[in-house]
Amino acid sequence: MKIYVDADACPVKDIIISEGTLRNIPIFLVKSYAHYSLQDDPDGVTTIYVDADKEAADYRILSMTTSKDLVITQDYGLASLALEKNCTVIHHKGFRYTTENIDLLLETRYQSAQARKSGLRTKGPKAFTNADRTKFQTFLQDILSK
Repeated sequence: MKIYVDADACPVKDIIISEGTLRNIPIFLVKSYAHYSLQDDPDGVTTIYVDADKEAADYRILSMTTSKDLVITQDYGLASLALEKNCTVIHHKGFRYTTENIDLLLETRYQSAQARKSGLRTKGPKAFTNADRTKFQTFLQDILSK
């Protein structure tokens, strides 16, 4: 197993690195050059930079993953495609994408986009809390221990 992180806006990279390196699981942080950093990666962590194109990180992650890898993303489209490759796919708020819930998530995203195009205001995501961080860490530990 390898861990691939859609890392541009991921608020739990520190937890992923801590839990993954503890178990000697290779971690790949995929992010845009717009988020370039001179900071050195810890052992076992590789940062891969991609162009700022909207889907560049998604395409890179998909080109690298194989069955049984873990993908961490908040992007429903990437989640759907990674599920097709038999990856385990989770969200940073501590839930798992499945073949049973991905269609509803994609439909909800589509309906919200249509509403915004027609001028309606839609709610954004709720603020990320310390409780969310704790929930994610516990969820990730459970997945990695299996």
